[in-house]
Amino acid sequence: MRTDVPANSRAQTEVVDSRMPSPVARAMVFVQRPIVLLTVLAIVAAATIVLFLTVGIVGSPSFAIPFRARKVVAMVIVAFAIGISTVLFQTITDNRILTPSIMGFDSLYVLIQTVVVFFFGSTALAVADPRVSWVVEVALMVAFSTLLFQWLFAGARRSIHLLVLVGIVFGMLFRSVSSLFQRMLDPASFAVLQDSFFASFNAVDEDLVLISGIVVVIVSTIALRLVRVFDVIGLGESHATGLGVDHRRVVTLMLVLIAVLVAVSTALVGPVTFFGLIVSNLAYALVRTHRHASILPATVLLGVICLVGGQLVLERAFGLDTALSVIVEFVGGILFIVLLVRRGVR
Repeated sequence: MRTDVPANSRAQTEVVDSRMPSPVARAMVFVQRPIVLLTVLAIVAAATIVLFLTVGIVGSPSFAIPFRARKVVAMVIVAFAIGISTVLFQTITDNRILTPSIMGFDSLYVLIQTVVVFFFGSTALAVADPRVSWVVEVALMVAFSTLLFQWLFAGARRSIHLLVLVGIVFGMLFRSVSSLFQRMLDPASFAVLQDSFFASFNAVDEDLVLISGIVVVIVSTIALRLVRVFDVIGLGESHATGLGVDHRRVVTLMLVLIAVLVAVSTALVGPVTFFGLIVSNLAYALVRTHRHASILPATVLLGVICLVGGQLVLERAFGLDTALSVIVEFVGGILFIVLLVRRGVR
């Protein structure tokens, strides 16, 4: 009795075996699953927070841990606000290079601080009630964005890219006016003013953290109910309309949510221009999906890891010789140039 396997059967077996994934490939597929990746990121974020709260405590832990916890909560709020707003803005514009800061929010914040110091003196920033300043700054930034959105969506239909272009022009205008006022300040006042241009997590008001957290929770509740709709918006206006989504209404709501999140984050700690660009592109590279149910939490977790971990290294290794926002802006600027060059080549 002959037991040899026919040549065609051996060939079919070899083809089947070659198509079967190796253990390494199966492990890579498993790791790339969004739920596994999000779990890993959550564990790393939690470990980073624990390290920040406990490492290098000198004196009473009952004082140090609550003091550090306030900074951690502020960093989590900023990571959430900037991460979510950046991903939603990139979904609307269909461009991973753009961030909400291009709309002029950071420039408007700098202009507000400059006007206050110019007309009321450098001591006005120190003696002003932080809650009043927070409310005024958020109200002005949201009002500015609302006027832009009404101009875009009221009456004739206009392109979202026109809105971005108008935001860039207003940002340049705000920066020019700020520069004009700053040149007329005395050196001492300018030195005080310059400190407010960089985001800082070391002197965050506890009441502002609570108010900002409440606003972020409200916005996240609204966004959570529209996660699947965001996926459809990412397909483009024609496809979204064909699938029964009111593109104009949803995009308007997304822009309002973006404006509120950016305004809250900027008024809380100051401008962080390139932070959203860094964490959003990292999330897209790791998750490898366009589903907002995976991209949004990954972006937030990466933001927490970057901010809390960066602040931990900055405090323990470098002794607070520089601000975390300076490092973020430096790394983000390099990433922006790299992304711009790569897209230009393509």
